[in-house]
Amino acid sequence: MYIRILSLLFSMIELGGNIKLIGFSQLEPGMLVVVKKLVGNYARKLSDNQINIKELSLNMKSNDPKKVELEGKLITDSSEFTSMAAESNLFFAMDKALSSLATKIQK
Repeated sequence: MYIRILSLLFSMIELGGNIKLIGFSQLEPGMLVVVKKLVGNYARKLSDNQINIKELSLNMKSNDPKKVELEGKLITDSSEFTSMAAESNLFFAMDKALSSLATKIQK
């Protein structure tokens, strides 16, 4: 258990104070730049809609070449939302997970 916690800490990338990417550290640097921009754009869109983001996190559950599984979590002042996405392409999975969070918060 202790080793699992340590491995999670070393694989977490923090963007700003409230955006966390877990399991993305093994990506190539070029891909990681696109991942950061995509997550940052979604966070900006949510903030533009007067949503106070306490935490936005994406957790890469698996990075199999045939299937990428992501879990998204958005914590605001008053609520917590989660989403899951599984796609063959990382960017499609990210878009699916993040747009699902954006849709849930607007309901």
